[in-house]
Amino acid sequence: MIEPTAPDYAEYLQRIFTAAQDVASHPRPDSPHAGAPAEVADAAEAAIEAMREDLVGLSHDIHAHPELCYEEHYSAAAVEAFVADRGHVVTRPAWGLDTALLAEAGAADGPTVAILAEYDALPDIGHGCGHNVICATAVGAFLGAAAVVERTGGRVQLIGTPAEEGGGGKEKIARAGGFDDVDAAVMLHPFFADIADHPFIGVRTVQVVYTGMAAHASALPFMGRNALDAAVQAYTGMGQLRQHMLPTDRVHGIFTDGGQKPNIVPQRAALEFYLRSAEPSTLEELSKRAEAIFEGAAQQTGCGVEIIWDVTPVYLPTRLNGPLTERYAVAAAKRGRPVIPRGLLPESMTGSTDLGNLSVRVPSIHPLLGIAPFGTPLHTSDFAAAAITEEADNGVIDGAVAMAQATLDFLADADLRAAAARDFELGGGLLDVEAMYP
Repeated sequence: MIEPTAPDYAEYLQRIFTAAQDVASHPRPDSPHAGAPAEVADAAEAAIEAMREDLVGLSHDIHAHPELCYEEHYSAAAVEAFVADRGHVVTRPAWGLDTALLAEAGAADGPTVAILAEYDALPDIGHGCGHNVICATAVGAFLGAAAVVERTGGRVQLIGTPAEEGGGGKEKIARAGGFDDVDAAVMLHPFFADIADHPFIGVRTVQVVYTGMAAHASALPFMGRNALDAAVQAYTGMGQLRQHMLPTDRVHGIFTDGGQKPNIVPQRAALEFYLRSAEPSTLEELSKRAEAIFEGAAQQTGCGVEIIWDVTPVYLPTRLNGPLTERYAVAAAKRGRPVIPRGLLPESMTGSTDLGNLSVRVPSIHPLLGIAPFGTPLHTSDFAAAAITEEADNGVIDGAVAMAQATLDFLADADLRAAAARDFELGGGLLDVEAMYP
């Protein structure tokens, strides 16, 4: 038996991590905008600190009850109870989704900021992406901002967005009108470092089903058409595509059906691929190239093919808002969390999130919050364990304060709102996601 061998990239990774950790030599984050008055920000911070024990308890409670996408009934109920117990009306279900929710405070005749909570988990490893931390920070930020929103004007919302792990909850809420009156959206994601604006790339899913003709593989093989051969050709073709993709593109796939027995020419074979890219236009180009490979494999083998795109919603690349991200970074630094400048951690080390779909509709931020030892990979049991450590618990409070500050800055500062709107337009403006992906 031959055991798998792991590549030795320790020196390469250590060099990256050491450079990224050396934040003491980096310039402190700055912003040309004043944001909310200091006394308002201090009051929100005090309100969050007063809830420290309860917010950490909420994070641990959700961590102890991991639920898959669209099954987050316990978590959504826990959030509803937490917020309702503090005097806010919570709508749940919302927008036709049983595990989505909405709470709001302030005046609807001013600007509106949505603070987004996620709380779904992963199969087998539970909260290996730390969504319990995302949830608790969002709840804390909402309640902290809500405590002082009458002093800034405008409105703050808490929107519980289910099913980030493949279900596209934010896209479904958007199509149901959940963000129609929102002027900016803020959330964060736990990580092994504090980074204000690390990019996330877009992703499409595709299922490819080949249909051939069954035959006895020994006696009458010439009567058959081998669907597995078509699937192998497609898989090989996708592997050959990798050499000629953009450096930011990613393709990865699996066989989901390869036949029943070796002595039967496989009548059916199937694959599933994820395709990722850094821009909506390049994601479309990658999709076209992949589809040509899938169809070519069918033609080579005499098989039929069905190509099924986007069983779950497309996740678009994140378009992170510069002025609003700067305000988050300033607030995080005040909590002792100077952010790593963009680019020190390779941008190829990234995944995808349905926050991207919202970021092309309204100005949005998605900073990363360091809660784990440097280099701890997401979607692992190690990260799940890190999500309830003392470092993660402190991150819940720090992240809530920084997001509340950014929210209040946006509500209080008209110049910041104008700058965020300009940045959004320069980044491409509003995309009609529903027209792009009906």
